[in-house]
Amino acid sequence: MSFMIKIAVDAMGGDNSPKKIIDGIIKHHSYNDNVFYKIFGDKEKINKYLSNKIKNTHYEIVNTLNKVSSEDSPLEAAKRGKDTSMWLAIESVKKKDCDIVISAGNTGALLVISKLNLKMIENIDKPALSALWPNKKGMSVVLDLGANIECSSKNLFDFSIMGASLYKSLYPEETPKVALLNIGSEELKGNEIIKETYKIMNDKKSNDYNFLGYIEGNELMNGEVNVIVSDGFTGNVALKTAEGTANFITNELKKALGGSIIGKISSLLNISNLKKFKKRLDPRLYNGAIFIGLDSPVVKSHGGTDYIGFSNSLDVCCKIIKGNLIEKIKKNI
Repeated sequence: MSFMIKIAVDAMGGDNSPKKIIDGIIKHHSYNDNVFYKIFGDKEKINKYLSNKIKNTHYEIVNTLNKVSSEDSPLEAAKRGKDTSMWLAIESVKKKDCDIVISAGNTGALLVISKLNLKMIENIDKPALSALWPNKKGMSVVLDLGANIECSSKNLFDFSIMGASLYKSLYPEETPKVALLNIGSEELKGNEIIKETYKIMNDKKSNDYNFLGYIEGNELMNGEVNVIVSDGFTGNVALKTAEGTANFITNELKKALGGSIIGKISSLLNISNLKKFKKRLDPRLYNGAIFIGLDSPVVKSHGGTDYIGFSNSLDVCCKIIKGNLIEKIKKNI
């Protein structure tokens, strides 16, 4: 590729930072030669982990000792000043020095500081937090995951357009299939806002995605739909339920296969299948929530992930820029 993707990285957010952030950058750089990392944070600490592991033509460190902590409320984070690593990273995207920003820091702070710095895409009223989920056939985009507790039918319609555009950016060969998360698949089910959104979506035919109506919670993983839309309250509950269920299954399986001699023998016999199963449910593969609706993309890496998870969310950043996400949303809106 001829052009260099420029990623602004807040190196001080999340657990075990900046080490895991820098290790994630080093891993990502090992198979990506067309990315420039603008790294914001404590230069001395960053250099300790970075030393000569990346070509110096591929990164720059912007030294700042101030950072947003995980305990800060969004308001406290904004008041902490414009010299925090998170603020400066977001500001570099605002100034067009970088194409996209990523942080593993405080989610509420990231949303508020992004909204303070970046403009909304014209005709979109609220940004949404979206993420990737595994399904039987591949991946789904799910939004909103908690940025907006209450939504109007116009907001949900906007989320559908943004979610379909995001899916197309990440998977250019596939058709986005959009559905509204609801308590039933019949047209009469759900609250007035959902019904109103259904009507808008049904009346407004689009060449950019297929609208498949409603989807229930027990169908989220079956792969018939790949863009799932809801308000932030419902989406967040669904996300936490799915994460908790995946952890429960994995832990119970470990216990069952590690407990008795028969369990241990059967786990040895099934080792390749177990590895496949574990990989399928590995949350690091789906790391990187995307804050969309602003005129520059903002990616949130999970604060508790390790360097492999962070490296995967840098992949998401690259796909978003290569897939022209913001242009797609503007065209479709």
